[in-house]
Amino acid sequence: MRIIVTGGNSGVGQATATALAAAGHSVVIACRTIPKAQRAAAEMSGDVTVCHLDLADLSSVRRFADSVDTVDVLINNAGVLGLPLTRTADGFETHFGTNHLGHFALTCLLANRITDRVICVSSAMYVLGQLDLDDLNWRARRYRKWSAYTQSKLANMLFVAELARRGMRAYASDPGAADTDITRDSSGALGWFGRHKPKGRLLFYMQTPAAGARATIEAVHTDLPSGSYLAPRFNQWGAPKHVVPHYKARDPYLASRLWDMSAELTGCDWFGTAKGLSA
Repeated sequence: MRIIVTGGNSGVGQATATALAAAGHSVVIACRTIPKAQRAAAEMSGDVTVCHLDLADLSSVRRFADSVDTVDVLINNAGVLGLPLTRTADGFETHFGTNHLGHFALTCLLANRITDRVICVSSAMYVLGQLDLDDLNWRARRYRKWSAYTQSKLANMLFVAELARRGMRAYASDPGAADTDITRDSSGALGWFGRHKPKGRLLFYMQTPAAGARATIEAVHTDLPSGSYLAPRFNQWGAPKHVVPHYKARDPYLASRLWDMSAELTGCDWFGTAKGLSA
């Protein structure tokens, strides 16, 4: 299969791309930092290509989407965490704009060229998220970076639920507590640790990126119903299992409203039935 992995140049995304390429799939690493992706791809076996994609810039999302003829599986993996208040090229709060809106736009633009399924990498922290439909981009309320992050992860879950309702085969996955560099752009001590931690896993309780990638890899092949959620057996650790999401991640009103607002914000939408699937 031909599989796109956003953010496949580091962490769980790199582990996901590595495993899928080794299994014989044709993998496209779509990310911002091309030299880093090229170094990662050089260490992988199999068919791996690298393309530029900046999810924090909708013009970049459109250019990348225009370059794709067809894809079997889209893995919306890339993400940011723990950032101070910053905004994307299009003026969106960066967690929401990158983790959700960039992937929303990419998925809608590619929808009729996706032949099999979409996978969105979320986080168990989505259960702490609150979707503020009146201020998704943190214009009026006091900014809190962890609330911004958990809102974006709840948005990932609702996006999967709405994709499934609209006829696209879609799954959510959760890597659990994985030792990656996702905090490299964060502020304070968390950012310092993400940029400077020594080799080896100081935080022994964290899973390796390869272990964190297991839920996403299983989602590539699963026959579970569309809209299912795969997460570590023990919430943050362990082999993946099918987990019933918290009720707010399955709220059809929230999912529909989020879709409509995301379409308005990005100028991207998708109305039809996915290729090869029925509504």
